[in-house]
Amino acid sequence: MSSPTNTRFAVAYHALGLLASIPGEPLSSEQMAASVGSSSVYLRRVLGLLRRAGFVQSRPGLYGGWLLARPPAEIRLGDVWRAVQGDEPVLGIHGPPSGCPVGDSVSTRLAQVEQRVARAIEASLDELTVADTTPDGAPFTPDILTIPDPPRPGTAKWSPTDEQVAPSGS
Repeated sequence: MSSPTNTRFAVAYHALGLLASIPGEPLSSEQMAASVGSSSVYLRRVLGLLRRAGFVQSRPGLYGGWLLARPPAEIRLGDVWRAVQGDEPVLGIHGPPSGCPVGDSVSTRLAQVEQRVARAIEASLDELTVADTTPDGAPFTPDILTIPDPPRPGTAKWSPTDEQVAPSGS
């Protein structure tokens, strides 16, 4: 039985692309998750890996969110791959029961292929940065995302009742 596809790199790449395409605007994990097509919980796990690698930073609070920690031209996709992939294999290599000479040979050969594939992926991704892959038309504004920002004081959408937790006089 094969294992599920690892989507961490694709999610990380998409999130970095969003942050690069909407520069200087903190984006919530909920906003990005809607665009990425994942849960905000999963996205935050991936963003945590990116934060540990120094690619993103977060601001807490109502108007906080995620921002790039470096210019997009300084973030190599190979480094992103290594940050989110770690030592996890690229290929789904199974471990047959020991004692089977065919299985032992297959495992040995596939392990060698696995190493070559991983190096090739990293070398190819090392040639690209987040800036190289930012979509035409960027920079964008956060309104391209399907989940709107929370209303901010002083905007047409905001009213003093937005800050009320419970009706008064109860």
